[in-house]
Amino acid sequence: MDKSKRLFLKSKRSFRRRLPPIQSGDRIDYRNMSLISRFISEQGKILSRRVNRLTLKEQRLITIAIKQARILSSLPFLNNEKQFERRESTTRTPGFRNRKKMGLLFN
Repeated sequence: MDKSKRLFLKSKRSFRRRLPPIQSGDRIDYRNMSLISRFISEQGKILSRRVNRLTLKEQRLITIAIKQARILSSLPFLNNEKQFERRESTTRTPGFRNRKKMGLLFN
């Protein structure tokens, strides 16, 4: 077989089809917390459609359900399990303009 013909042959990799994230019997509803929580990141953000592998219609319904659950306080807006610790930062020096206003610059 020529090299030129070999380039066009497809590789014989096995392909395992993934199961859809939402089964046909699942109701996309703000009360279905087990379903909704699968589409939220650790920080509490709604995951993108590409990550979720959802159709456009399913993603819209999931987004609406998550927002309704947040408004009704059954789902937090932010996931506060991990407390955000402030780094011990050095004190900031005032910028050039502020130094000028404060009279810190000497000519």
